[in-house]
Amino acid sequence: MSNRPATTAILVGGGIAGVLDISYAIAWAMYRGKDAQYLLQVVASGWLGEASFQGGWPTAMLGLASHFGMAFVYAAFFFFVAKRWDWLARHPLLSGPLYGLAVFLLMNLVVLPLSAFPYPVKFTGIGPLGNLLSHLFFFGTPIALATRRALRGT
Repeated sequence: MSNRPATTAILVGGGIAGVLDISYAIAWAMYRGKDAQYLLQVVASGWLGEASFQGGWPTAMLGLASHFGMAFVYAAFFFFVAKRWDWLARHPLLSGPLYGLAVFLLMNLVVLPLSAFPYPVKFTGIGPLGNLLSHLFFFGTPIALATRRALRGT
């Protein structure tokens, strides 16, 4: 059995989701007067806490690598679950946003609070709404669409 569909779904879905989600986050940060380096250091702060903001571009690159690493892991998880529950791959425009919601909740309610992330997780203002929409449509949906495409030939 070939691993090509899995590799394709994970690299394409995770890659597109990673690019779209981080692009949205950087655009939001810039709108709020911050730069890309700062936003990527925020991601790295999950590993390093406040120290991430003293590390310059090296810690920003740690944040970027972490972001894409998680995108590929989330894409892999979706792919392997969808192989068992084919409904997920057959209905990507529904399963993708639902998966994006699950990832959003997992990140905000479990991962960030358990990490070294130095800020309290809040669900106030427009920022969390934009983050949620990004996870629904820029993260979960590309992963589900790539999975559907990869599984079509199997």
